[in-house]
Amino acid sequence: MTRERFIDEVRQQQEPLRRFLLALCGGNAPLADDIAQEALVRAYVASGSFLGLSKFSTWLFRIAYNCYIDHCRKSRPEETPLREAESVLAADGADRSFRYQQLYLALERLPEKERAAIALFYFEDRSIKEIASILQMPQGTVKYHLSLGRNHLKDML
Repeated sequence: MTRERFIDEVRQQQEPLRRFLLALCGGNAPLADDIAQEALVRAYVASGSFLGLSKFSTWLFRIAYNCYIDHCRKSRPEETPLREAESVLAADGADRSFRYQQLYLALERLPEKERAAIALFYFEDRSIKEIASILQMPQGTVKYHLSLGRNHLKDML
């Protein structure tokens, strides 16, 4: 993949990628941006290995999801994205009229796989097949996580 093609593809996927990570990070924009930046660096370094067997966006979202998982593993239990999001929202100068705060906080309470499946399906309009590829699970399992996630969100909201 040429540098120019990589840049063009990233420009098309930048906002959807950020929305996906924002949902995973409970609305914590600085954290989502940090993870997105890490994912883009990793993708650029690995761009020579992109063979086009899947869509570029699927490949990029898989890298971003792995970066998110890595962040969660590195964080101490008391520094979960929910706690980070709450601290950002409580900070002086933070936007207190955050439009989707309740949704992000509810999403944060979902198990990781449910949260990722919901974010990809509803926020990014990804197909079940694409979600299965990004999350590396069978399509039936994706449907199961979507169903559970919807039920859990319904109860919380």
